[in-house]
Formats: sequence, C-alpha cells, structure tokens
Amino acid sequence: MHVTSEQRLDDGVLERAFTLGEIPGFLWTPESASASAPVPLILLGHPALGLGRMYPRLAARARHSAAAGFATATIELPGSGDRPGWPALDQARTDLRRAMQAGRTVPDETVDALILPLVDRAVPEWQAALDVFLSLPEIGGPVGYSGGVISIGVRLAVVEPRIRAAGLFAGSLVPRVMFEEARQVTIPLHVLLQWDDEGNDRQASLDLFDAFGSKEKSLHANMGGHTGVPQHAGDSAAQFFTRHLK
Repeated sequence: MHVTSEQRLDDGVLERAFTLGEIPGFLWTPESASASAPVPLILLGHPALGLGRMYPRLAARARHSAAAGFATATIELPGSGDRPGWPALDQARTDLRRAMQAGRTVPDETVDALILPLVDRAVPEWQAALDVFLSLPEIGGPVGYSGGVISIGVRLAVVEPRIRAAGLFAGSLVPRVMFEEARQVTIPLHVLLQWDDEGNDRQASLDLFDAFGSKEKSLHANMGGHTGVPQHAGDSAAQFFTRHLK
C-alpha cells in the first residue's frame, strides 16, 4: 500500500489516501487505533460513480463509524474514477440509462452485462485489499462490509470468510443468477431499502432479501427516493456492526 496523502481530521480520525497498484482508495482509522489496541474494520462499498464524486458521502460514513470505534476503508471500482476505461461496462451503463429514460423495464441482459463482470473483477480486488488492511498493526478485525453495489456485497459474503457481518443497500439492479448466491449467505445481514427508490425494482429487492440464507437478517425500509436515506439509518447500521464486530 503506497500512501499518497495523510491528514488528521478535526475529530481525530486519520485519513490516508493510497494506491494498491493501479487501484486508489482511502483508509480511515479512529484516534484510538494503535498496535496495542487494534480496531475492527468495515469495508465501505459504493456505486461505481468514482471516489472523487463519492468522497463526501464516504468520508461522512467513515467518521460516523470511527466515532463507534471502527476503521473503514474503500477502493475504487474497476472502470470508474481515474482507473482505466472499460468500454463494455460503459456500453452497459449507456443501455441502462436509455432504458430508464424511456421508462422501459431494464432487460436482464443489460443488468447482467453491467453487474456480473464488475462483481467478478471487483471482489478479488477487495480481497487483496483486505489482506493489506489486516496486515496493519492498528487494524485487527473482525471485518464487516457496508454499502453497495449490493451484488458485490453478496459475493463477498459468500466467498470471504473474514467478513463476519454485512450492511447492504438495496439500491442497485441485481442479476437473476445472484439470487442463488444469496441463498448461500449465512452471516448476519442489515439490509436498507428506500421504498420509493426511482432506480430500483422494489419487488426484486424484497425477493432478494427473502432469498438470503442468513438466520439473522433484518430489513429496514424507509420512505423516500434513492438519495433520501434518513440520518437515523446510519445509527441503526452502527448498532448492528457494534453487536457483531465488537
């Protein structure tokens, strides 16, 4: 991990921007974190909009988590931000926008072309990054995953045993094949759903929640659109991770 910048925020949180090869990212650690008192880690998932655009929201989530005693980290997704372009992904995004702007149901093949290659490439990168994060003396685990793309969170929950709990945002389209993977998820889940999300299939989100194989899973639905997540939703997620990672 090559640290490219480092700053101490006004609440004592240490923010480090870094690169792992060609992959940029951020790591936030609370002031209390040290080699003698390592802290649990939450991986911050996000939509493929670029870390530059997502930074304010990610930093706010990180500081909220730090107040609860967690380190947090995120990495840029393939084909996003300053990473090399991905023509096939760009075409799938264009097809998605056209379908939504025309008020049509997004075809399954468009959803598959957009999500499945992203999951296949992003999940091993998250796992490699996790190796690095857990090698730092001030981070000791256990590990949680929080956010979207929800299919990335589902795959990580299935293949990565170091992740002990996940908070998932049902705000992205899900390929049908991911429902079978959802049945293999067994870790505790906290799922957030915006009831009036204009870009999400509500029934598909409910069906996905039903498919999860976890014995402990909770669905937290709030009125409002995609960006209308209420403040208290973050408090509920923090309590969830405190129960399972501390």
